[in-house]
Amino acid sequence: MKNNKGFTLIELIMVTIILGILAAVAIPRYTASVTAAEEAAEDAVITGVQAGLANYAMEKLMADGREYYPDDPFTSLATKPSGHTDNTTVADQDGEWTFNSGSDHTSASFTVDGVTYNSTGRITHQRSDNTRWGWYYDKGTQTGDAAAIGVLESDPTQIN
Repeated sequence: MKNNKGFTLIELIMVTIILGILAAVAIPRYTASVTAAEEAAEDAVITGVQAGLANYAMEKLMADGREYYPDDPFTSLATKPSGHTDNTTVADQDGEWTFNSGSDHTSASFTVDGVTYNSTGRITHQRSDNTRWGWYYDKGTQTGDAAAIGVLESDPTQIN
């Protein structure tokens, strides 16, 4: 009587095939889940910034008699998002959030609800897959009789 202790070659091949099939299905789903989670987190941050801007404008209305937005939209937040830096360049590290008011971002125009705005800067965020996304921001007119509230676009654009 033989005392076999081990697996046959067929058993090992079958296990390898099954693991390969599982990996082929699981990896794309995992990647899609990570991307969806990052998009949801970005939406939460931008919604928080928009709420902070509305609160900031209301405080300015009470204090100054007119509502307006700050130069940097992150200053309207009591708590800045995880990964926020005061770096004024485009986000270049995973999870980093920045606000750039440089000339390459202020010459752009964008449309929100059918109204065209001139950008005074752009919020940028880098995802873990090394893609960068940006949201244009217009602080509005802050002085004089023509003071007007600004806007932050809700839909991001991919940055190269």
